[in-house]
Amino acid sequence: MTESSSTKLLNGDACRRTLNGKNASKNGYVKNHCLFQQSQKYSRSGEKKQNATHNPSLYKKPYVEYFEETPLLVAVLTYMGYGILTVFGYLRDFLRHWNIEKCHVARERDEQKDFVPLYQDFENFYTRNLYMRIRDNWNRPICSVPGAKMDLVERVTHNYNWTFDHTGKVVKDVINMGSYNYLGFAENTGPCADAAIEVTQKYGGGVGSTRCEMGNLDIHEELEELVARFLGVESSMAFGMGFATNSMNIPALTGKGCLILSDELNHASLVLGARLSGSTIRVFKHNNMQSLEKLLRDAIVHGQPRTHRPWKKILIVVEGIYSMEGSIVRLPEVVALKKRYKAYLYLDEAHSIGALGPNGRGVVDYFGLDPKDVDIMMGTFTKSFGAAGGYIGGKKELIDYLRSHSHSAVYATSMPPPVAQQIITSMTTIMGEDGTTLGADRLKQLSENTNYFRRRLREMGFIIYGNDDSPVVPLMLYMPAKIGAFGREMLKRNIGTVVVGFPATPIIESRARFCVSAAHTREMLDTALEAISEVGDLLQLKYSRRERPLPSLGWMSEESLLQD
Repeated sequence: MTESSSTKLLNGDACRRTLNGKNASKNGYVKNHCLFQQSQKYSRSGEKKQNATHNPSLYKKPYVEYFEETPLLVAVLTYMGYGILTVFGYLRDFLRHWNIEKCHVARERDEQKDFVPLYQDFENFYTRNLYMRIRDNWNRPICSVPGAKMDLVERVTHNYNWTFDHTGKVVKDVINMGSYNYLGFAENTGPCADAAIEVTQKYGGGVGSTRCEMGNLDIHEELEELVARFLGVESSMAFGMGFATNSMNIPALTGKGCLILSDELNHASLVLGARLSGSTIRVFKHNNMQSLEKLLRDAIVHGQPRTHRPWKKILIVVEGIYSMEGSIVRLPEVVALKKRYKAYLYLDEAHSIGALGPNGRGVVDYFGLDPKDVDIMMGTFTKSFGAAGGYIGGKKELIDYLRSHSHSAVYATSMPPPVAQQIITSMTTIMGEDGTTLGADRLKQLSENTNYFRRRLREMGFIIYGNDDSPVVPLMLYMPAKIGAFGREMLKRNIGTVVVGFPATPIIESRARFCVSAAHTREMLDTALEAISEVGDLLQLKYSRRERPLPSLGWMSEESLLQD
């Protein structure tokens, strides 16, 4: 894309407010920040996550996030655990090489020894020797609607998780604490299901063509008009796959001579899209405005490498809710920086749309900002709407450009009509246009469930990450052996959870990730919390040393903070 065309598509306004303060804040062992009134006086080098704010006046409500540091002893033991597993992994590879231990790994045949290797043994070392030990915690087959409760197909392994056999039994009524079903629309009864069935009978299950050929239905245009109205933007476009919404549209927006500033914890779809674009990519620390501003300053001062010509375009790429950290983007500060340095802003609201804000319209609604301040609003229908696909919203010129230049728009098959109807029905429910208060009730229930679940976990002594209002709740496990043990013990108590470890997280920050839903009743949450407490005691997971929330720094002196 040329510089002139990008100017037509996106608009960076002049900054209306200056940014003050540079130092990152620290309040001791626990990072508990109330940023709407926080002054920046405290700093310490080597901080894992910096959560300072440039200008507290940008926030209209408290911004509270918890990122308790890994206890030193736990970090040392975690590294030792991975070290022991690595040593034994090399020992087992030695035994497999001499056929002392049976090898289940895919390998090249002897007659292919002169070919370029298809499988790299060393690259698969982690899969063979570490992941395989806990593989039974993933890919469990579900045989019901993945709502607040679900049914799992029971399976067993006789070769240490290399293969699984189904027993024919079903584990009934497992409380689902892992799906992104934030508003509970993943259901097979009710208005959404009835409307989807009716549309299936009218249009069928699929289209069999792209939007630009024979796959553009009136229901697709109805959906896009509704999405634009829901977001408060001029126009929008829907796509059949959420991952491709990022990976295929970013290359259409930026190219050679452009600069992408990406948060270090951005989703893989954003990373892939940035790489495919051919743009220069620079990464800033997670949610760290000092790091982002430094990159912006350097980009403007120095320009492109070697030639020092101005960048054709500078695009800041962030997410609304970060799905592994449970943190919420500092959008007011990002918008202020974007305006000040005349950059463009790409906001991925995959997890925040429908789950945040008084009207369920995402992180923009949550902070009370103007949607026009975000140049490219992206989101998915796979979480809060119980469907599939994604969208891009923004100015009409932007959407018209993407319709003819996005690979996902030109080459991908159209969204199936029943999926489009599921989105339309759930979105109109959230907006209250169905004539009921069901949408508002679910938004309120999700907020109450989130605050209750997070508060109870902190009271129990667990280390949890993220923002108080984020329905994504990471509970820290740390040690590799506890990843598999936690998932298995929770399933024994009929609780379905997601456990995550390296390389999806830093090596010493393995965790269990809970996703709270409006469909969860208080009884379900109490049952899950009781099971978490039991497993936490069994595996000694209650690492937190925080006895109470620390007060905000706005009205405290440095001396009183240190005394506290």
